[in-house]
Amino acid sequence: MQYIGLDRQIRKNNLNSMLLLIAFPTLLLALVYSLIYFTQSEHHEDPNRVFLGVMPVVLALTGLWFLIAWAGHSAFIRMATGSKPLERMDNKRVYNLTENLCISQGMKTPKIYIIEDDSLNAFASGISEKSYSVSLSRGIINKLDDEELEGVIAHELTHIKNRDVRLLVISIIFVGIFSFLAELAFRSLRFAGGGKKSKDSKGSGAIILIAIVITAIAYFISILLRFGISRKREYLADAGAAEMTKKPYALANALRKISNDPLIEAVESRDVAQLFIDNPKPSTHKSASWDNMFATHPPIEKRIELLEQFV
Repeated sequence: MQYIGLDRQIRKNNLNSMLLLIAFPTLLLALVYSLIYFTQSEHHEDPNRVFLGVMPVVLALTGLWFLIAWAGHSAFIRMATGSKPLERMDNKRVYNLTENLCISQGMKTPKIYIIEDDSLNAFASGISEKSYSVSLSRGIINKLDDEELEGVIAHELTHIKNRDVRLLVISIIFVGIFSFLAELAFRSLRFAGGGKKSKDSKGSGAIILIAIVITAIAYFISILLRFGISRKREYLADAGAAEMTKKPYALANALRKISNDPLIEAVESRDVAQLFIDNPKPSTHKSASWDNMFATHPPIEKRIELLEQFV
């Protein structure tokens, strides 16, 4: 991947990301219309009229879900990662590195959290200056030298500066909606299959089966949209960190060390795992594979190769 200029890449990816975000609610409405079309066919009702009547309710419920997730995302992420506030007196080194970088960029210093895990990883989160934060594992603090740790922090600050963290939170919320609908449809099929057999139950089972197929397809597409948001922005954050620190080799060295032990044991949610500087799930084989097609992060080898173009 040839580096073509940070500003140009940011503008291009911001445009693509806005289009992807528009695609999420569009996909949700397409899902609802498809469900109405197939389920109302037996009743000979006009699906367009039913859809127009249901659409305000769907949008209202989606908005409520979104507002709750938006307001509580910071607490959810902290619980999912086990991160706790890092006090200045406990580690002045981390605060000095972070504050120096923020001063150089004219940024407000985000909150700093620590994950008590010996593995090497880090992530940024938040939707505004009040909630922006950088979380570092105990392992990444202890095992990286100052230049390498500075490169990692700069990578996370670039995510904040480019508003990647806000975008990823939004994508996680929308994917969560499709995941919930797919799970609801699957459970409905199991419930329908446990009752007495009749023509009505067979018809209901067929309708639910159609709903499962439709929601599964929508969920799959939503995941692909999320990947389109996540993967490209890792390259941008690496390039931004190199420009911020003027030490691309430091971040490249840090990524090599991180790739040897990135798995944070406490993190079970794959949605949250995509926030990290390296997401080891799915498997990270060097060769092309099915897993790598659906990885939220590009291969570290390619990221290192791009950073080495700065040297």
